[in-house]
Amino acid sequence: MFVTAETRPERYAYLGPRGTFTEAALMSLPGAAEAEQLPLATVPAVLDALRRGEADSAVVALENSVEGSVPTTLDELATGEPLHIVAEVHLPVSFALLVRPGTALADIKTVASHPIAQPQCRRWLAGNVPDAEWRAATSNAEAAQHVADGHYDAALAGSFAAARYGLAVLAEDIHDVADAVTRFVQLRRPCAPPPATGTDRTSVVAFIGEDHPGALLEILTEFSVRGINLSLIQSRPTGAGLGSYLFWMDLEGHVDDARVGEALMGLRRICADVRFVGSYPRADQVRPEIRRGTHDNDFTEAAAWLSTIRTGHA
Repeated sequence: MFVTAETRPERYAYLGPRGTFTEAALMSLPGAAEAEQLPLATVPAVLDALRRGEADSAVVALENSVEGSVPTTLDELATGEPLHIVAEVHLPVSFALLVRPGTALADIKTVASHPIAQPQCRRWLAGNVPDAEWRAATSNAEAAQHVADGHYDAALAGSFAAARYGLAVLAEDIHDVADAVTRFVQLRRPCAPPPATGTDRTSVVAFIGEDHPGALLEILTEFSVRGINLSLIQSRPTGAGLGSYLFWMDLEGHVDDARVGEALMGLRRICADVRFVGSYPRADQVRPEIRRGTHDNDFTEAAAWLSTIRTGHA
């Protein structure tokens, strides 16, 4: 039997190796357990695999409630070959200190983790292994692998990674801020967005063509006058020179909502470029508060009123 795109299982690329929080986020998606999973070493490698068609979907971290957005992910999605977010996962994140069996706290001279993990546990590390030096890894699971291979003494990772790498959990529930959450996104190649649910989020990137006083205010006004709340706004350099920036924005609502569609058209008129990154259901299912005058029927009635004026039937 020939394997075709219709008969083979879905292929998911994600930040590996196995045992990462990204894998845990992936496994929470419907159908992920039956999918072919492709762990890759870096976020750019994950997204490039999707772009080349080697994967049907990709899962990467986008934002952390303690450290904020993940710059590599934002930059790749803002300036690389376009991809669309189709879903998000909110994963509570708490770290464990993983060591080779028999290792005590006093034995630890090096601790490895992903760069996003270390700041979330800085005070705990200072209080419990004050003399240990931190080492960066491309993922927390890779840090665990390095410990298993004898390169480092300990790793900050999910406790679920211990069994996979033959390590012991020396300490659990490590964090400086309780209830930390990381937001992961599922991506596909450009496609029609999932249908609106009423509890949606839209991600866009706006490029300012000419730096001038009030440029950011002009962008924000497009949302403010339509009653659209921004849940994230992040400036990033475009790489075109000093002072050249883009703005990543997450906003409440779906591109099919009249207020969101009109805001995006407004952005398109005043910006050098606007990249649509996706409209997708919110993981927290929070329903936006829609202000008076910004419901879909308000836009429809206003357009009908204008039409009567233009046709002389007012």
